[in-house]
Amino acid sequence: MSTHDDHPALNRLPPWVKAKLSSKAVETIIKVHDWVETECIPAEPIMKAQLVENRWKTPRLMKDLRKKAKSNGLFNLFLPKHFGDLSPGLTNLEYSCCAEIMGRCYWAAQTMNCHAPETGNIELLAKYCNEEQKKKWLQPLLDGDGCSAYSMTEPDRATSDATNIACRITSEGDTLIINGRKLYGNALWNEDLAFYILMACSDPDNPNQWKRHSTVIVPANSPGLTMKRNLTIMGYDHAPEGHGEYIYDNVRIPAANIILGEGRAFEIAQGRLGPGRIHHCMRLIGQTERAYELALIRCIDQRKKPRGKLIGQFDSNIERIASMRLRLDSMRLVVLNAADVMDTLGNKAGRYAIAQSKILVPEMAANIIDECMQLYGGQGLTQHTALPEMWTYARFVRIADGPDAVHRHQVGRDQLKTAEGFRNRHEAYQRRYQELCEQWSVPYETF
Repeated sequence: MSTHDDHPALNRLPPWVKAKLSSKAVETIIKVHDWVETECIPAEPIMKAQLVENRWKTPRLMKDLRKKAKSNGLFNLFLPKHFGDLSPGLTNLEYSCCAEIMGRCYWAAQTMNCHAPETGNIELLAKYCNEEQKKKWLQPLLDGDGCSAYSMTEPDRATSDATNIACRITSEGDTLIINGRKLYGNALWNEDLAFYILMACSDPDNPNQWKRHSTVIVPANSPGLTMKRNLTIMGYDHAPEGHGEYIYDNVRIPAANIILGEGRAFEIAQGRLGPGRIHHCMRLIGQTERAYELALIRCIDQRKKPRGKLIGQFDSNIERIASMRLRLDSMRLVVLNAADVMDTLGNKAGRYAIAQSKILVPEMAANIIDECMQLYGGQGLTQHTALPEMWTYARFVRIADGPDAVHRHQVGRDQLKTAEGFRNRHEAYQRRYQELCEQWSVPYETF
């Protein structure tokens, strides 16, 4: 480790994290850094130019970079060790260091097959599918042949409470029939999209509301599945992946496409969402670091001297720069802690740490990027920089994979459960205080 401590891929990591990195992980982190810095960030204008040719076709550059990344051993880095032979052997903590670097370019993770929703979908299929399903649906994703989407959100229901999901699955022999509307699955218009992982209601009369829903695989070319339109996010279409509005009109799929079994959707969803929520936060830190770098550059730009001073010479901006740096470093500590807890205690035990990341990081990232735009002035709001797109992604993540309000509620509810124990402790303080008053002949005061 000592020979690499000052490498830009590692120099912001706290000592306790460096101490836990294997030599293989250090090598991989540095390879990811070099890949993003030389193959991705400089090529961002090329990717945009190729998208102009066809908004809903994966650019040639992306396909070329994916092939190169795969040949360089930079594919599927996110799968943690407990997936055995499917995993490249990184812990969640080690991968978090890679993911931060990936976040410096919005689409860099995709070149390494480490992007949403692929990461969550691959983990889901690897964890819950039978061997036949893995061969048919999982292996092509691991190989980088095609992509997948996750179909859960609905426009007519408050599906942040997923028990409200109303899209229906009915059975007819060995066939499942699907009817309903969905939002946010990746765009059907992209020919590389192979299938959707759909959560829908299969047993509405089950007295146990957690057993009413099932998860199934729906091929993208299924008759009756149509994309009504693409949904923009703050005006961005996020082509060629996009976010669609879908109609399932008597879509028929084999019953063999059900994952794990009928009524197991909530078990599957929780197993999928833990790591994925953290992946977003990991990448957000890298993105915010890049925004911060742009702000620093603006602060020393000799062309920009209001009232004869560099932007970075104003006291208010010096304090602003300091505050952003401190918040950025605190964000990293939160996410690294969550990744480490997941490694040492498991995703379920790491529920608080995962929620902490989901609540704090996207909001803090959006606030920091907002400050960076402010330092840039009017140009910071335009396509002159990547700052508006960065802010949009940070704001989006507050909603993605469940709104942060749900996690705040969970944290608050769990904390209130500890109140009784604290009351008992503080009552014990008072009893001991009363004893000490008698011992030292001091009047006992209460309120």
